[in-house]
Parts: sequence; C-alpha cells; structure tokens
Amino acid sequence: MKAAQIREILSTILGTVVKIIVIMWLVNFIYTKALESYAFGYRVFTEEPVSPAPGREVTVAMTEGKTEKALARTLEEKGLVRDANLAYIQILCSEYKSTLEPGVYTLSTSMTLEEMMYEMSPSQHPEEEEEGK
Repeated sequence: MKAAQIREILSTILGTVVKIIVIMWLVNFIYTKALESYAFGYRVFTEEPVSPAPGREVTVAMTEGKTEKALARTLEEKGLVRDANLAYIQILCSEYKSTLEPGVYTLSTSMTLEEMMYEMSPSQHPEEEEEGK
C-alpha cells in the first residue's frame, strides 16, 4: 500500500469520526433543549405558589403604563414568583393581560400568579361589587 492510499483511508476515517461526533453533539443539544422547553412550558400552566398558606404579604404598586415584563420583574424581585421570564409568559397567556389596572395591591407569596392577576384586575369581579351593595 502506498503512503497516499494510507493518508486517504485515514482522512476518510477521521472525517467520519468527526461527522459522528458532530451528529452526536447535535442530537444531545436538541434533546436537552427539548426537555428544557417542555419543562418551561409545563410550568407555564402548573406553577405553584412560592410558599404554602398563609404566606407572606407583599405590597406591589402597579403604575400606569407598566409593561408586562416590568410587572413580572417586580413580582420576582418582591419574592412573589420564582422566575420573571415564566411570569411574563404566564401574563401574556392570561385572560387578565389586558385588564390589569394601576393601583397598590397587597399580594401573598401563597398566591398563584393567576390569583395575583385577578386581584390586580378589580373591574373583572362584578359579583363582588354586587355583594357589597
């Protein structure tokens, strides 16, 4: 066998090994990201409160023009949610997204984000207004 043939065989083997390694890395990357995405998506709909009842009460100011992203960051900073990015997605997917009203609210770490948004949407509970009359 000539040296040129040996180099060609080694080159082919090395190229194949590199392709296998790249494919294995890509498969692992896609698998890992798919698991992370599934876990994040699952949490969007099943996230539990930060602490069990009775929790800790926290005052939050919802100002005029405050974005959903800023609200999510505020809730995380105050310890009311674990993850601002998750809270932001939950707010965007919520029926309360467009009904959040400016004001000062007392929320609890034992509340889910949906319960917090309900509290920050007082005009959405007409049954409570009727009961007060």
